[in-house]
Amino acid sequence: MQTITLNAHFDGKQILLDQPYELEPDQKLLVSFVETRGDEDDDWYAPSVAGLARAYGDDEPEYPTSLIKERNPLYEGK
Repeated sequence: MQTITLNAHFDGKQILLDQPYELEPDQKLLVSFVETRGDEDDDWYAPSVAGLARAYGDDEPEYPTSLIKERNPLYEGK
């Protein structure tokens, strides 16, 4: 048995997959969800914030765009 994890959300009536995935009729599914209420959301974000803080400290230099060797043609930013 292979386990596949898919992101989904509940629209108030049904569970909807966030990305397309082909399911067979009568496919067996195991549904689990993360329930957060109020300040509990902060508990979920805290490890990510801490990891980013370690990777990008206050003394992190600003790198000029002149250091880019090859531009990403799909990048739509500045």
